[in-house]
Amino acid sequence: MPKDAAVEEFARLVRALKARDGRSYEALGRRLSVSASTLHRYCSGATVPEEFAVVDRLALLCGAGEEERRALEVAWSRADRTRRPPVPEPDAEPAPGPEPKPAPEPEPEPAAAPESDPAPEPASEPAPEPAPEPELEPELEPVHARVPGLPSERRRRRWGWVGVVGGALAVVGTVTLGAVLLPGKTPERAAEPPAPLTWTVASHLWKNGCGHTYLVERTPPPPPEAADARSWAAARGAVHGGETLVRVSVQGKGAAAVVLQALHVRVVERGAPLPWAAYRMDDGCGGAVTPRLFEVDLDRPRPVARALDGYDASGEEGRTLPAVSFPYAVSAAEPEELLVSAGAAGCDCRWYLELEWSSEGRRGTVRIGDEDGAPFRTSGAKGRPVYGYDSVGRAWITGEESGQGG
Repeated sequence: MPKDAAVEEFARLVRALKARDGRSYEALGRRLSVSASTLHRYCSGATVPEEFAVVDRLALLCGAGEEERRALEVAWSRADRTRRPPVPEPDAEPAPGPEPKPAPEPEPEPAAAPESDPAPEPASEPAPEPAPEPELEPELEPVHARVPGLPSERRRRRWGWVGVVGGALAVVGTVTLGAVLLPGKTPERAAEPPAPLTWTVASHLWKNGCGHTYLVERTPPPPPEAADARSWAAARGAVHGGETLVRVSVQGKGAAAVVLQALHVRVVERGAPLPWAAYRMDDGCGGAVTPRLFEVDLDRPRPVARALDGYDASGEEGRTLPAVSFPYAVSAAEPEELLVSAGAAGCDCRWYLELEWSSEGRRGTVRIGDEDGAPFRTSGAKGRPVYGYDSVGRAWITGEESGQGG
């Protein structure tokens, strides 16, 4: 499929979802934590989101079925490939090498001597009976080859993966994370039961789709679209300044309900706040927050996730959603979305979320990090020089010093 056709097909499906729902770009964008202009760019084909998660949430919000979501993911994959440079193909013919030397001709064998008349054979004696051959012990088959229903070579490959996972678990200190990063490859003696739920993470959110601050060591290029914030920050080693917004979309794997019991915060490393300048992605913006909002103060010795009131702006007047604490129930048909706002003023903190669950008599905990599985990172920005981008002059200009790093 041509590049333009792949992008247009994806944009057509997104437009169909938006038209079916009937809400405005602004109202839908608030529910998806993206700006109205970003959602409009998806619908027009001006840009393709870096991750399918935001489009999948739009599909769920607009009531799309499983087959429609799969078709949407296929269209997104084709459109996403149009942004990547083509991989050069290897040369078809190998480089010519030195010609092989001809093999030397075999030397002729010497002529055999003429046979003489055979001597008369002596009287034959009965031949002795051959000694019985020693019985050989049967060759032991490898243990992995005796596993019912699993060929030996496949078993060897499987245990090779287990060795890799075991090394990863020694680093992160939890079997649960290994089960998520390499599903189906964890050791059979895992300390935690396999999780009956799945989730996606987005950790480069901008408040209400438009406001965020990054700490950057060197002057960066102009701010990106909110949808491209992750790649923009990764290319420059940017760190969240003062606040990190994390959205976790949780869904059960089957029809059985999974109860989310609690959400914990684990700070794994603390340091002094980074001495870098703060760069605001814009001048800030007003708007509504999403349901299931949690606030975390990373400066506390033992941070906790505290439930806050939400606000639904999808209607004409909007409505306040009272804070609802755990437990929550999720299933394959009923996902849940958690939004965590973690703030730091006096530390450069690296941290994880840990989600406790229970289902059908089983209990477990899953550790949640950023999109790459690494800990989230938030640094205080108090007292740092603050810059905002002047779109007319096309340059970063100095503003007032930040209080919290907004």
